[in-house]
Amino acid sequence: MADLEKLAATLNATGPVKVEPTPRRVRALFNGTYLFDTTSALHVWEHEYFPQFWVPRSAFSTSVLKVLEPYDPDGVAFRASITVKDNTSDRVLASENGPLKGYVRVEFKAADAWFEEDQQIYDHPKNPYTRIDILPSSRKIIVKIGGTVIAESSNPSFLFETGLRTRFYLPKTSVKWEYLFKSGTTSKCPYKGLAQYYNVIIEGKEFKDVIWWYEYPTHESAAIQGLVCFYNEKVETYIDGVLEEK
Repeated sequence: MADLEKLAATLNATGPVKVEPTPRRVRALFNGTYLFDTTSALHVWEHEYFPQFWVPRSAFSTSVLKVLEPYDPDGVAFRASITVKDNTSDRVLASENGPLKGYVRVEFKAADAWFEEDQQIYDHPKNPYTRIDILPSSRKIIVKIGGTVIAESSNPSFLFETGLRTRFYLPKTSVKWEYLFKSGTTSKCPYKGLAQYYNVIIEGKEFKDVIWWYEYPTHESAAIQGLVCFYNEKVETYIDGVLEEK
């Protein structure tokens, strides 16, 4: 609970970075039941990077949501919990004062699934100010690890995402598969979907999770389906012969 207590302390002391209403229909599934179904949620930036959903308390059934004691008697963030059938989670905050008065925050990973309109979203809500552009390129990309060429392509796709470094997605046929081994690691991105990973092994040395790919990306990122991306920070990437800075 330490992270929730820290968040509550921040909200009590300074409030959120930014709050905006969103017209999106928002639902969260928990133990086979929708906790709420609302078009009155808030995008709340608890930090500067991306928002979380805060949902009107009135959108919850009184049998589902229970508001407990405050973290700080003079603060705005209260402990809360959700219960559906025999399943309970206390990864919940409720606000009784300030700009979030009457709203509830359910930890994203506490719910089984989240939906914006009828599309499932992963990991956290999408930032309405983030844009993704996936552009085909004829610039030559060479990827090396410790001087060994792992991949080489003259038809990569460049993925530009607001606020993040450029990622280079290459056709699988451009990779030297003798160095790649499946990893059990997966990750989720609200803009791209579920990623799977590969490790690279060169002369007995393992470089873990340096490659990822999306088998079934989201609609907005469909152009990278089946392509592989190298973790720029962990490999040497040459763009038209020029080594990219890590």
